[in-house]
Amino acid sequence: MSKTLKKAAKQVDASEEIVSWVVKGMQDKKAQEITVLDLRKVDNAFTDFFVICSGTSDTQIDAIADSVDKEVWESGKIHVHAVEGKANREWILMDYYDVIVHVFLKEKRSFFKLEELWGDAKFTVIPD
Repeated sequence: MSKTLKKAAKQVDASEEIVSWVVKGMQDKKAQEITVLDLRKVDNAFTDFFVICSGTSDTQIDAIADSVDKEVWESGKIHVHAVEGKANREWILMDYYDVIVHVFLKEKRSFFKLEELWGDAKFTVIPD
């Protein structure tokens, strides 16, 4: 295998590993409807994965986001690149470059319907 292919394989493995840490952080705070969208084969996708979940209160989605950040840091020593929505606590977006995390209040997730926008992605639903 060429060096370029090996490097690409490692990057894919790294993004999949980040997804597993994100899911664990979500599960630790009882996130609901966890869905992983694999965007690697979607034309014009700007990231490898979206990981989306719901919470029932602003306090819970804040706790979920904190748990994800803690799990990714403790497991991989990776800092989140950017966080949006912490002040409003209705939709928190966390950018880990190859993995974008969306933590929604249930009603906001229903309103924005991100999954419908990325219908070409491969979906994996994580059981509650």
